Amino acid sequence: MPRDGNRGSGRRESHVFAEIYRIGPKELLVPQTLFDDIGFRFQLDKVFQGILTPLSAAVYDVEAADATLAAHFHVENAAALFLPFTAKIAAGAAIAFLYQSQKRSLTYIHAIKTYDTHSYMTLDPNTRRNLEIVQTIYSNQKKGSLLWVMDKTCTPMGRRLLREWLENPLLDLDKIMERQNAVRDLYEKPLVQDALKDILQQIHDLERIAGRIAFGTASPRDLVSLKVSIGHLPKFLETIGRLNSSLFRQMSEGFDDLRDLYHRIDQAIVEEPPVSPKEGGLVKQGFSREIDELREISSGGKNRILAIEGREREETGIKSLKIGYNKVFGYYIEVSNANKNLVPEHYVRKQTLANGERYYTEELKTYEDKVLGAAERLYQLEYEVFCQIRDYIAANTARIQLMASYIAVADAVFSFAKVALENRYVCPTLHTGSSIEIQRGRHPMVERVGEESFIANDTLLDDGDNRIMVITGPNMAGKSTYMRQTALILLMAQTGSFVPAETAKLALVDRIFTRIGASDDLVGGNSTFMVEMTETAEILRAATARSFIVLDEIGRGTSTFDGLAIAWAVIAHLSAGDVGPKTLFATHYHELTGLEREMPHIKNYAITVREYNGDLIFLRKITPGKAGKSYGIQVAKLAGVPISVVNDARRILKSLEKNQIHFDNGKAKTEEIPALFKEISDDEEEVINEIKNLRPDHLTPIKALSLLAEWQDRLKTKNDEN
Repeated sequence: MPRDGNRGSGRRESHVFAEIYRIGPKELLVPQTLFDDIGFRFQLDKVFQGILTPLSAAVYDVEAADATLAAHFHVENAAALFLPFTAKIAAGAAIAFLYQSQKRSLTYIHAIKTYDTHSYMTLDPNTRRNLEIVQTIYSNQKKGSLLWVMDKTCTPMGRRLLREWLENPLLDLDKIMERQNAVRDLYEKPLVQDALKDILQQIHDLERIAGRIAFGTASPRDLVSLKVSIGHLPKFLETIGRLNSSLFRQMSEGFDDLRDLYHRIDQAIVEEPPVSPKEGGLVKQGFSREIDELREISSGGKNRILAIEGREREETGIKSLKIGYNKVFGYYIEVSNANKNLVPEHYVRKQTLANGERYYTEELKTYEDKVLGAAERLYQLEYEVFCQIRDYIAANTARIQLMASYIAVADAVFSFAKVALENRYVCPTLHTGSSIEIQRGRHPMVERVGEESFIANDTLLDDGDNRIMVITGPNMAGKSTYMRQTALILLMAQTGSFVPAETAKLALVDRIFTRIGASDDLVGGNSTFMVEMTETAEILRAATARSFIVLDEIGRGTSTFDGLAIAWAVIAHLSAGDVGPKTLFATHYHELTGLEREMPHIKNYAITVREYNGDLIFLRKITPGKAGKSYGIQVAKLAGVPISVVNDARRILKSLEKNQIHFDNGKAKTEEIPALFKEISDDEEEVINEIKNLRPDHLTPIKALSLLAEWQDRLKTKNDEN
């Protein structure tokens, strides 16, 4: 990652940080120079909470990477791997680190795949959080997120892939349509959908099992789980064969039933093996003659021990005599102190106890050696059989991974189809034009968790008069929900999913930006307003004509006129030119609704409400036009603000409303603000005029403090007189 301080470098770093946030790795490998860079570490801490491991610069040398990759993949030169330059260096460093840290064979790494972020819609960390794609903003829980709504998967593999799809909407229309057609294929065949679900529910996590087998950490139960899963592959192939979309046809054509792996496991491993491969009891009877013989000796020897115990009791007359075993002393004959006088001379003392003695005989020792020797050899042979099967499967890991990928894709497509069927989603029409038309769109998460019936709304955005929607209306009316649902519908459509709407004709977007809510970065020295402006600046710099932008309450973090001016200028910037990003702009600055007459590409919309006996009724419906007022005081009343404060606010508002902002040729003119709260006295007015006429740049600090003290005394004296 270059750090040359120029603007291009900053954008590349921003993109890298966004990708780190998306992937959420557990560990990052970085050059020592970056590890020591405080500025880099500070920015990284915002998006990454895992382990940061520094590596020497030598590991990242291109020649070192070439040598590492050539040696690992047994090629003469790393060029044979056809890796991009940066990917080659990164892969070389990662493999070198694994050899150093794992101290074991890495044969399970048999290929390197690269991906191009330009194939996917770019979503910065703020947008991912605001849209709650995989977790909610406030609780950081899956429940309530888009992933929670969309996840009907049956396998861990499908669940991981579904999350990947939602976090990486596609940009290639052909690829989107291929996935969408597969979803429609299943959506229109509910019986096939049910049959596929039954099969998927019986398949284990083949990706993780294959990884453990390749890494040498698999257990006998992993092999049985693999066998069980492979056993369902023929039925899986039969089911997807009933589907006609190209995605499922490709699976059918490239299908591998892994029959040889199934038979190798089935012939050797019992159905319910022990957890550890070194405990014995995992190889089937009849697989190995030697194992069967040793098993017979082992079990037969133990029976012989019981026979010896019975005979010794009878010959010695010691009815309480018993033969026991432990790992320290082996087999022994235990006699109580009361019967020691009956012990024969050929008994050899082995251990003295508080209540008796332990002995052995030559016969007992001989059988012990035979039984224990057979058991030890048996465990060794069974472990060798297990290792042979595991190694055979490890050599075929790529085949298992391919079938695992098919199952994951089928499962993710099944989930999309299932959710669409259950939630009345429709198949969107996507195109490379410029218009976004949604009829009766809904918010996928809010409609699932809300207690009220969800009110659907329309959206029309194009490169004409409808490029920017300026949305007004009170808090709690649903502006944020409406804007987020539009963004989510676009995102879902470009993952190949159906969408919550009655109809949807959607232009492809390259990026989705959101600037929503108030937050600060006090550790980084940034106020709430500074964070708002930084995020806005990044959006204005990075947005293209094919981007989609959600801006909520721009400028609310500063004074009224500063904020209004900034919001006004942002809209002017976005409306410039014949083409530009489609934008939803929610605001409480009602003055901005006048821009519809003064600037191109702007339409006013309002979230409708009704007043009844001084209370608000939220209709949640968006309609053309502007809100009559912001209804902030009514919302404050709903929130439980004391009625005395509400009444004072109403009185102050009447005074504030005397201040009018009007438009004249696209420029705002403002009348002077009158006194707001009470009639001011002559003395108070005199102090105000002195402040107005003051020239601060001509004051010394001492003079300024003296004037403040004088004004305070004059005002305090006047108040005391009153």
